[in-house]
Amino acid sequence: MLKLQTQGVHHITLVGADRQTSIDFWEGVLGMPFIFDQPNLDRPDEGHLYFDPGDGRLITIFTNESRKPAGRRTSTGAGAVHHVAFAVSLATFRQAAARLIARGIAVEGPKDRGFMDSIYFEDPLGLMIELACYKFEPPFGCSHADVMIAAHRLRVARGDHHIGEVHLADAIEGLVQARQQSLSTDRGAKNPYAR
Repeated sequence: MLKLQTQGVHHITLVGADRQTSIDFWEGVLGMPFIFDQPNLDRPDEGHLYFDPGDGRLITIFTNESRKPAGRRTSTGAGAVHHVAFAVSLATFRQAAARLIARGIAVEGPKDRGFMDSIYFEDPLGLMIELACYKFEPPFGCSHADVMIAAHRLRVARGDHHIGEVHLADAIEGLVQARQQSLSTDRGAKNPYAR
């Protein structure tokens, strides 16, 4: 049996409120450029708005003028979307909570997740949105996922409860050593000040 190999998220489509509320949130709060607009091809009474979350992929929103902001949390039951997370830079992360609070948007966090810091808030229909900032940059030629799996393996081997910055730092060191050559025969840690 052969797998169907995915190569990334193509797009995520969410059920939004009315057109203007959707534009005001996705572009006006989160800064995602509004890049494409057409009817929902499966429901002609709805719109289908497309936004770029920052990596050229797509977040799309079904809009309907009869749907208005609900002000209550969306379902978190089995099969429901718990939250959607977006990556932000450290500079943006440090400003995010204050900027959201200035608009009257309630914020939870920041929360330290070991490998990232996060804040949470709800969109106008009650969907939980997370803004996440990695605590590391992967070494050249590696992805965040490469660092995460290496850090996970270190955490498990050491018997640690959850991931921490030490696992990330050690994972990055190991990836660099494995992927980048050196003329040195001993690449271990040294103390050049002890001579």
